[in-house]
Amino acid sequence: MADYQIRKIEESEYHTSAWSGGMTTELFLSPQEGSYAKRNFLWRLSSATVDLLESTFTDLPGYERIIMTLEGELDLCHNGGEWLHLKEFMPHRFDGGDLTVSRGKVIDFNLMLKKGCCKGDMAPLLMESGERMETGKDACFKLQDGWGEQILYCYKGQMTVRTETGETFELKDRQALCASGDFTGAKWEIQAESSAKAVFVPVKRVVHGKDSGEA
Repeated sequence: MADYQIRKIEESEYHTSAWSGGMTTELFLSPQEGSYAKRNFLWRLSSATVDLLESTFTDLPGYERIIMTLEGELDLCHNGGEWLHLKEFMPHRFDGGDLTVSRGKVIDFNLMLKKGCCKGDMAPLLMESGERMETGKDACFKLQDGWGEQILYCYKGQMTVRTETGETFELKDRQALCASGDFTGAKWEIQAESSAKAVFVPVKRVVHGKDSGEA
């Protein structure tokens, strides 16, 4: 039976700071008392502007990363290998310890996961006005059974989210839902009230390589 806490996050609650290639906004950090600067965290979700034509990513050994662009297209090169081309809303997974160089001015979206401690995914939800999505029916929008954390970030547009208990949330530009707990049997439905661009991020902690069943 689903047993989780959910809350709406306003844009004013995010933390924005400068990095070598532009500005970065930390949307979520787990645990909350952790520190990205000290590399003392399990997972982190952020969005950054890349203002340089070419930039080098921050070295993050011990972390897996997933990146995609919210605006613009990006070319990436890992460890001097072949260049990869990422179109908008195309997730790409790589090792945070890789020497990674990028080309292109974009707004990106980043998920960082501590290896051996948690695993996660990133799914773009691109919806037309009036379109509906439901967990369990739409492959890109799947809640993970068991204990975990789920983030739904509305980048642009307007959407209504209804949970299996009938609780309803309205999301607009750069607002998000953050839920934590046991999602076994949970069911969410999204309806786009206008054309909407969103990202769904499920994260699960693991213990000795296995899914954790508790917080």
